[in-house]
Amino acid sequence: MARDEGNVTRILADLRAAGREEALNRLFPAVYAELRAAARAQLRYERPDHTLQATALVHEAYMRLLGGAYPTWNDRQHFFRAAAEAMRRILVEHARRRARVKRGGNPVRVSLTDVDSATEHDPAEILALDAAIRRVEEEDPAAADIVRLRFFTGLSVEETARILDLSERTVKRE
Repeated sequence: MARDEGNVTRILADLRAAGREEALNRLFPAVYAELRAAARAQLRYERPDHTLQATALVHEAYMRLLGGAYPTWNDRQHFFRAAAEAMRRILVEHARRRARVKRGGNPVRVSLTDVDSATEHDPAEILALDAAIRRVEEEDPAAADIVRLRFFTGLSVEETARILDLSERTVKRE
């Protein structure tokens, strides 16, 4: 994994240095498998008939990350934080659309400990999680990063610690 981490960071440096199309062409294959695994992990908490599939979530997030301009991610950690945020926004928007149409847009409050099992059937839980993350971010941005990576990209404690350059104990505590 360390070689892959360095490879992604190197590609991102090439991209920043000259905005080269060639570096952009190398980035997607270098991160695709990990993004797809994260998307699959997140979607396993969604209802079985969810219209958004892992491949579509990855492609939509990647397109948002590019945003029409050459990105300026500093390293692998920065890139995956941005990917977690993009996936979060996509899932929240999807949940809002579904809630607006089917639920009259009345989100339900839930605790973060309940959200894993709660999001299987009700998009309102994703909306409640999004609101909670925004509140946490005001008080503790580092804790909000951990929640995004754990819940919206489905990373394990170990993977989250590695990406954020923290100890596993710190990730668990936060």
